[in-house]
Amino acid sequence: MAAPSAAFDTLRLRARLNATLRAFFAGRGVVEVETPMLSQAGNTDPNVASFSTRFSGHASAGSRMRWLRTSPEFPLKRLLAAGLGDCYELGRVFRDGEAGGRHNPEFTMLEWYRLGWDQHRLADETVALVQAALALVDRRAEVVQTTYRDLYRDVLGIDPFTDPEAKLRGALGDVRIDPEGLGRDDWLDLLMTHGIQPGIAADSILVVHDYPASQCMLARLAERDGVPVAARFELYLGPLELANGYHELADATEQRARFERDLAVREARGVAAPAVDEALLAALEGGFPDCAGVALGVDRLLMAMLGTARIADVVAFDFARA
Repeated sequence: MAAPSAAFDTLRLRARLNATLRAFFAGRGVVEVETPMLSQAGNTDPNVASFSTRFSGHASAGSRMRWLRTSPEFPLKRLLAAGLGDCYELGRVFRDGEAGGRHNPEFTMLEWYRLGWDQHRLADETVALVQAALALVDRRAEVVQTTYRDLYRDVLGIDPFTDPEAKLRGALGDVRIDPEGLGRDDWLDLLMTHGIQPGIAADSILVVHDYPASQCMLARLAERDGVPVAARFELYLGPLELANGYHELADATEQRARFERDLAVREARGVAAPAVDEALLAALEGGFPDCAGVALGVDRLLMAMLGTARIADVVAFDFARA
């Protein structure tokens, strides 16, 4: 296990990709920042597990319990609320329990925010960035943009908003999943990963808009064809999900309510509940600019660029070798 998991040519490509990403944003006036990897608060999302550690220094330094970030989202939003303007961060993030072919517990995330933009404009910029990355390996992808509802109708012949849960389960075909504890959104996610993603062509960028309102995460809510939807998008390059973007929620009261719903789900599941980020909520209460933001997995982008399904192929030392 002493040898690197990635080839040297791949590590050189990663360096070129990082330079390309920085040049992309420098040319557009987006400022690079660095924010803390350790925080007094953590990610409340019930489907994301965080690493934690304890600070052993003097109590005057603050909370001893600290959480390794799963994303730089909260401190970046605090900078936006303070008036910094368009900004991005390229750095390491950490998620517990995610190790395997496509997952490494520490990985590289690119996250950026654009003031006065909605998710549609930001999706176009994300496509441009991915195309710039593909150009490093002499590739270009066809771009398809659709809505969540139309995607499920066109590929699976079901309406994800109105069809009964039994029909969603039946659309999985021969895929057998233990239904214990699974809800509607879980079945929709399984249909995406098992029924839709495998069929996305390797040289195709698929951008999906208007997710169910129940999957709003930190996005605003909107209405399409009389149905409430989340103002967010996801971008796929081939079968790999690369990016998740939102027209960002600016309402502190609604954000606190979403955090509390997350914590209730965590309590029901018997899993640890990180402290809510009160600094973020205070920033929202003080006035948050209209903006859109997106997070993109850089390791996943490299995997798609090279046509590999193994994250170990694009990192110097994967989790087993770390």
